[in-house]
Amino acid sequence: MGTSFSSGAKTEVCRLTPQKKCCALAEVFGILLFCNSFSAEGLRIITESRDFAAMLPRLFLKALKLEFDLAPSPEAGGKLVFAMTQPEKIQTLMEAYGFSAEDTVSLHVNFSVVEDECCRASFLRGAFLAGGSVTDPGKDYHLEITTTHQSVARETFVLMREVLGFPPKVTKRGGAQVLYFKQSDQISDCLTYLGAPLSAMAIMEAKLEKDLRNSVNRRLNCDSANLDKAVEAAQVQLEAIRSLEQSGQLEGLPDKLRETARLRLEHPEDTLAELAALCDPPATKSALNHRLRKLVELGQARGEGAGPGKTI
Repeated sequence: MGTSFSSGAKTEVCRLTPQKKCCALAEVFGILLFCNSFSAEGLRIITESRDFAAMLPRLFLKALKLEFDLAPSPEAGGKLVFAMTQPEKIQTLMEAYGFSAEDTVSLHVNFSVVEDECCRASFLRGAFLAGGSVTDPGKDYHLEITTTHQSVARETFVLMREVLGFPPKVTKRGGAQVLYFKQSDQISDCLTYLGAPLSAMAIMEAKLEKDLRNSVNRRLNCDSANLDKAVEAAQVQLEAIRSLEQSGQLEGLPDKLRETARLRLEHPEDTLAELAALCDPPATKSALNHRLRKLVELGQARGEGAGPGKTI
């Protein structure tokens, strides 16, 4: 089974190992607030990203010197589950971010943890790894991160608006708060900020390809419409010329009109430019168009005036 676009983006992000302890703490904080569950009862993280699963134990050790009580084996596949349930470990997690057991019903972003720019980026990387996804740009443009904590969503909205320069959209899905982007340029900028430049480039390339394809389709549709109009106009011209020919009027017309009529009869599928080039001397498209319109007017006038017992 191939790697999904979202998994590929997370693989890129996982390659950025926090160098400073403050950044490691910030990244763990993002994971805690956007993972499956975090409360006084315990911590539970579920992921399908093997790269995220591989870096989680190292990250928690670096930031807090904590080991998971439950971790998947290296050979495990599918959904990979991490858990921490020992009370002293949960207390360490809570205290590290300024929480107590009584606060867990209303977890929020402790901005002292994300004061520095490097820590803000680390926090959002953790949020994306634990609760985020990005859609394959070949199908749609969509990046989101999801949390079950309303205060966390509201405060992360402010943080993302500050660091990215544009705010995410917000919606509710079930009991979760979803922060998301739908514009390709914003998704690309967000992925670049998170540390996934290759995925960001793939978004931009997909957008360029779609724009080019749409432009070609519009051009083809426009050319097709113009061709239909040209064919219809040529049919009207031919009918008018044949009407004038049948009535004997054609021979009495000025030389340039007769030449134009002859060329159109001999070259019924030629464009105005092609007919204009066949004139002797060559005419402009505007001049030829004027002559053809004159022939149509004369032919249609003859058709309207000719009835039973009438001649023109």
